[in-house]
Amino acid sequence: THTHTHTHTLLHNSGDRKTYYLKIHAPWEVLATYADVLKIKVPFKASDIPKAREVPLEWLTQPFRLPDNIMRPEPDYFTAPFDKSKVDFFLIDDKDTFFPPSTRNRIVYYILTRCPYYKEDCKEEDKTGIKRLLNNGTYTSAYPLHDVSYWKKAEDMQCDSERYHLYRYWARFLCFYKKQPLNLIKKYYGEKIGIYFAWLGFYTEMLFFAAVMGVICFVYGVLSYEDNITSKEICDPEIGGMIVMCPLCDKKCSYWKLNSTCLSSWQSHLFDNEGTVFFAMFMGIWVTLFLEFWKRRQARLEYEWDLVDFEEEQQQLQIRPEYELKCTGRRFNRITQVPEMEPYLPFPSKCSFLLFVFCQTCLIVACIIGVIAYRLAVYAAFASVMKDSPTSKIQLVGSLITPQLATSVTASCINFVIILILNFLYEHVAIWITDMEIPKTHLEYENKLTMKMFMFQFVNYYSSCFYVAFFKGKFVGYPGNYSYMFGKWSMLRNEECAPGGCLIELTTQLLIVMAGKQMVGNAQEALLPLLRNWWGSRKGRSHPKSTYSRWEQDHDLQNFSQYGLFYEYLEMVIQFGFITLFVASFPLAPLLALFNNILEVRVDAWKLTTQFRRPVAAKARNIGAWEEILNVVAILSVVTNAFIVAFTSDMIPRLVYLFAYHPGNKATMRGYITNSLSFYNISQIPEDNLPEHGENPSWFNSSTITTCRYRDYRYPPGHEKQYTHTMQFWHILAAKLAFIVIMEVRNLHNIKGF
Repeated sequence: THTHTHTHTLLHNSGDRKTYYLKIHAPWEVLATYADVLKIKVPFKASDIPKAREVPLEWLTQPFRLPDNIMRPEPDYFTAPFDKSKVDFFLIDDKDTFFPPSTRNRIVYYILTRCPYYKEDCKEEDKTGIKRLLNNGTYTSAYPLHDVSYWKKAEDMQCDSERYHLYRYWARFLCFYKKQPLNLIKKYYGEKIGIYFAWLGFYTEMLFFAAVMGVICFVYGVLSYEDNITSKEICDPEIGGMIVMCPLCDKKCSYWKLNSTCLSSWQSHLFDNEGTVFFAMFMGIWVTLFLEFWKRRQARLEYEWDLVDFEEEQQQLQIRPEYELKCTGRRFNRITQVPEMEPYLPFPSKCSFLLFVFCQTCLIVACIIGVIAYRLAVYAAFASVMKDSPTSKIQLVGSLITPQLATSVTASCINFVIILILNFLYEHVAIWITDMEIPKTHLEYENKLTMKMFMFQFVNYYSSCFYVAFFKGKFVGYPGNYSYMFGKWSMLRNEECAPGGCLIELTTQLLIVMAGKQMVGNAQEALLPLLRNWWGSRKGRSHPKSTYSRWEQDHDLQNFSQYGLFYEYLEMVIQFGFITLFVASFPLAPLLALFNNILEVRVDAWKLTTQFRRPVAAKARNIGAWEEILNVVAILSVVTNAFIVAFTSDMIPRLVYLFAYHPGNKATMRGYITNSLSFYNISQIPEDNLPEHGENPSWFNSSTITTCRYRDYRYPPGHEKQYTHTMQFWHILAAKLAFIVIMEVRNLHNIKGF
């Protein structure tokens, strides 16, 4: 193979004499030539702009700061694109250190991606670049070397030992309260990785304020626990114990007493209280501030890292080798007017992936429907087991478990398992579909993969929460006219909410899926690279230290693939969706996210510093397509939280009762439970909806109990408008819609205000 005529190459054997390593070094002439080609900005004059004054009380942040030699504040210079013919114009003290390591490895990689390996007498245009040699197995890997071992400094005092400093002051968990050395990260790994850790750190800082407010709202729910009149009435044997509820499913479900939901009503109050409305409004403001303040932080980094007028690197805009291989057709580009014919993909070939996308989408929908069908079926099973008393067959937790709680927890757990399976599947499907599209450039490929992966994971992670929040209990019908999922023949009657509402079930779903995802994700990130490296480095332990070279040690580490940062962003954006889209149901979600992210920053840093090869440095001025995704999620969260408060929680019906339908002259919540339940004549219930023989509890006597109650606002039997909606139903609906409009206008005004 040919390499650049002025690069230095050395060939080394590995300790086992089976692997050969080719070391490439770029001297000054090569670096200067390609710095000119790439228009890399370098300093030519020290800045004479006065520095900003010190921030008052800055000494308070001293415990959170790292030493100045680690933080490495960037010297302020005026910069210009490097010009080899004007070397004396630039501030060059030492040619060996003028270009930082990230720039050096970027230049070398740029050369390698364009280096031809065909014979001079037989030119083959497609035989160009290290990527093709990696794809065809000529080379197994290509990577820059770490400067030192992470656990000790270099013996050469001229070496900065940047990896060692990153590990000691950044990657260790004991540094969790310290600021990140972003300038050192940028210098060692490049701007693209530096921007990611800057965004992750800023996101974690902003989560602190959301977490504090969420804890305050939760504490309010705990302190107002004893003032919850609704739960007291449900648990009162003289009120809730005397209310007979209609069966919640056909055949296998029996009549039940309202006080059997006593525990869940108390639990629901912790999250479904007046603080819920305030917290939903607060999070609408928080998400706007987060996005706007990040834009400011990002603009500051662009200035400090000299990325203000940065455009996508030529490498990102270069035609992908896969595109050239698969696009055998050639045509003249009328826009660029370039004489050479360029590859293109015919329209019929572009349509081939659409059918595949449709099939995979159908699979997602089928899985969602399957989980919902499971919920409906398992509810009947639990209700049948506990028809007489919760303690009759489940002794250990019988006093705590109800059919609703059992179904909610088990459905959430099985849904989480399905999510993990589909997560693994759709990662590969998204990559496969994007490959089938054959994007032309690396940037186009990355953006398309980002959108597909997020859409798949959006449906995968959030579909169950959307079902509980916006569909469960909304299309139930009433005794004698129930709604069914696939029609009456399916026997899968739509689920009802408990008398206290569906919010506690949404909380359960969100808690299990969000917490489970974070625990599994952190375990995977920390353990998998560690185990793989342990397995791969066993041969290194059998050789003396003197023969286990730096390049062999790095080769035994995990490769930081092109999807490395992609999965890190995806994980955080999915979490961002959890704490914004459904946060009205679980105020402690930001607190869980905060604890996770404090760990996430250090796990990612530890993994990158100790378990991965050094990636090729890349430039980026922002977080790319993820910024638009965050904006879409933020706007959608305003809508979802408004609908959760209005339609999923029981807040609006309670307020309407308090101000318009309470008995007597004094506003009170007494009598709300009785008011929110309608009557139905048991004799009018169709045979298909009645419990089977032997399913009814021992206390049920059909001769004395002639009516049952259900959750709705309908006229009682015998009324001229029996079983149609009452005026109170329409008042509540109007109040819900008014609340949504007010909340949307308020939040949209906040967004426009910034």
